[in-house]
Amino acid sequence: MKLARAHPELAGKAAVRGELTEESTREQAGARLDACSPAEFERLQQLNAAYREKFGFPFIIAVRGLDRTQIIEQFSTRVLNDNEAEFQEALRQIERIAALRLQERVLE
Repeated sequence: MKLARAHPELAGKAAVRGELTEESTREQAGARLDACSPAEFERLQQLNAAYREKFGFPFIIAVRGLDRTQIIEQFSTRVLNDNEAEFQEALRQIERIAALRLQERVLE
């Protein structure tokens, strides 16, 4: 659970303040989360709050290859999951993020 809780929120306060890791910043920018409309940004903030309140950790998704519309759609769907299903999905997403980052390092 500590691993999940340590993950940054999408388009969250850390992103706004420029406090994300280089990898997270690059990945979120690649999904164009840094170019959200005011409505999209507000929706992400609402989803972040609802998700954290329900599950106790931030929404985790491997954003590489997705755009912000797809991310918001998945976020809106996954916030409806039960606790166990969502925790397992969060772990799968953490594994995917780690695999993508490792693959990127190996290819450098």
